[in-house]
Amino acid sequence: MKRLLLWCFCVLASSGVTVGSEKERVVVPEGDDAVLPCSLSTKEDLTRQDFLWRKDDQKEVFLYEEGQHSIGGRGSQDGQFKGRVSYFEDKLKNGDASIKIINTTVADRGTYTCVFPLHDRQTFLIELVVESVVKDRSGENTAAAPKPYITILDATKEGVRLQCEAEAASLRPAVWWQDSTEKILDAEEPQVSEKGGRYYVTLLITVTKSDHFSCVVAQREIHHQAAAQTFVPFYEDSSSKVLTGWLAGFFLGTAVLGAVLALLRCTKCITLNFNKGSCQQRKGSTASSADEPLNSLA
Repeated sequence: MKRLLLWCFCVLASSGVTVGSEKERVVVPEGDDAVLPCSLSTKEDLTRQDFLWRKDDQKEVFLYEEGQHSIGGRGSQDGQFKGRVSYFEDKLKNGDASIKIINTTVADRGTYTCVFPLHDRQTFLIELVVESVVKDRSGENTAAAPKPYITILDATKEGVRLQCEAEAASLRPAVWWQDSTEKILDAEEPQVSEKGGRYYVTLLITVTKSDHFSCVVAQREIHHQAAAQTFVPFYEDSSSKVLTGWLAGFFLGTAVLGAVLALLRCTKCITLNFNKGSCQQRKGSTASSADEPLNSLA
């Protein structure tokens, strides 16, 4: 019966037959928590009373009935809000029926109604604005491009040539290279092709300094951005401007390997000589021992 009363009151509220309605605008960036305010002007204790939150006069967001609430399966809370809505229990005694929606999404945008059926038809209207942020949406939108793929094509004294390959469905992505400071770098003209409703973009660049370099793919229409990163090491050489770190590492590794082999050979030689000397010493000792009895007999 109480649920029916709450539903009827919501219908009246949506038709404008309410008294004392108030409206407030709450703006949060996507991913943040949103607190939707709702407080009785009388500051009356709500601990054993009723109130209902709905979205766009359709979805049940939160139901509180005489100390019981819709969290944990009670009521017909819409699946969009399952496990994402909480209230402030310690504030109920002061007439505060505000709720918090965690980890807001764009789908949470809309008008929320807080209904008090037994308090002079008081309703509170809250407009929730969730501002989209640029982030990796590859797990939530099939049109979102996955992370691009980086390949090292060549490494010379002049620099390292990097290739970035990006793929996306439906929406052509923007692709660029940037350094660790997020400065966009000059690259070659992108190579773009389209096949079967998918876009393929290849972007080449030559870098000449040690740094972390990222290839970024973005689709602004859906506020999507993803990136792949690689590290390119360089070092200064006395006879030339720059040598790539892995070329230097190759020569250094070769030298170290040679030294290790030489050390092993030396160790083997010492071991052989030592063993040979020991054998000669043992042989001499045996001969001396055999001669002593002969001399005594003489």
